[in-house]
Amino acid sequence: MTYLLLGFGIVFNAGANILMKVAMTRIGAAEEIGLAAYAKGMLGSLWLWGGLASFAAALVCYTYVLSKLNLSVAYPVFTSVGFAIVIFVSTFVLGETITWWQVVGFVLILGGVWLVVAKMAT
Repeated sequence: MTYLLLGFGIVFNAGANILMKVAMTRIGAAEEIGLAAYAKGMLGSLWLWGGLASFAAALVCYTYVLSKLNLSVAYPVFTSVGFAIVIFVSTFVLGETITWWQVVGFVLILGGVWLVVAKMAT
């Protein structure tokens, strides 16, 4: 159950960031549209509300996980796997450009997480 909720928490957290990025892309920058339109856009954005709900779900899952796993294991796994999901969606769904240097950095981070998880299994 702990690892299942860890997985759900990771997906909800990554999903929240993605939903909020979509919301803010659709709303636009406050400097460009004005503060009132920006606030109205935020309050009326189902994408943003979905992101906030997803953050809440991630929090519920993650706090349960913290009651069962060491923080030194849970946090690196939670953040780095979520990081990988966000990078994948940013690149292949949102069309953001990722450089080779970023890819090298991502691989190093995932390698470090693998070491953390491998140590946990022994």
